Amino acid sequence: MHSDQLILALDMPDDREALSWVDRFSGRIGYFKVGLQLFTAYGPPLVREIRQRGAKVFLDLKLHDIPNTVAKAVESVCQLDIQMLTLHTLGGRSMMEAAVRAASGHPQTTLLGVTVLTHLDDDDLRVLGFDHSASGQVLHLARLAKEAGLCGLVCSPQEVRHLRQQLGADLILVTPGVRPEGSAADDQSRIATPAEAILNGSNHVVIGRPILKASDPSAMIDSILGA
Repeated sequence: MHSDQLILALDMPDDREALSWVDRFSGRIGYFKVGLQLFTAYGPPLVREIRQRGAKVFLDLKLHDIPNTVAKAVESVCQLDIQMLTLHTLGGRSMMEAAVRAASGHPQTTLLGVTVLTHLDDDDLRVLGFDHSASGQVLHLARLAKEAGLCGLVCSPQEVRHLRQQLGADLILVTPGVRPEGSAADDQSRIATPAEAILNGSNHVVIGRPILKASDPSAMIDSILGA
């Protein structure tokens, strides 16, 4: 596994701690994920600070609103020179198409469609009123995202192989819900190891707590990259 395939989730409440992880591992980790917790607290200045350090940013906001609102948000965050940005495919085709148009002037930013969150399983989807299984819903939304012009998707490791078979090799697939062998599942339901995810066709894997909580994070990263 190449270091550029590894995304470290900066799931923490403090910007100084987040930047310390960037400073420590920017040469060995491809991207750093800034999610809702950090972005809500520290916003664009933190993203700019990470970029000024030369690190790539995966901004995980899962944008989901009416098309015009999402388009304006995409225009705003693309100004931060981010490399990846998530939006929720349940916003529909017109929303995704509006996002693609808004990002068209920023080729450095890849829009990723989030399909089914990795903590949800078949029973959860039934409770929510969906007729599909989790894997069926993922494929349905993934096809819709590709038709809308998105270049990538976020999906669990259990759906990666099927999406590759059904949608081809061009889509960028980013996989959360990845846990190194022996790690706790935490709040994820559809999980796999990093090696399994890459073998099944994932371009990038997102890992947070197994690295952040490791007694020796550097050794954990070595283990993941060497798998």
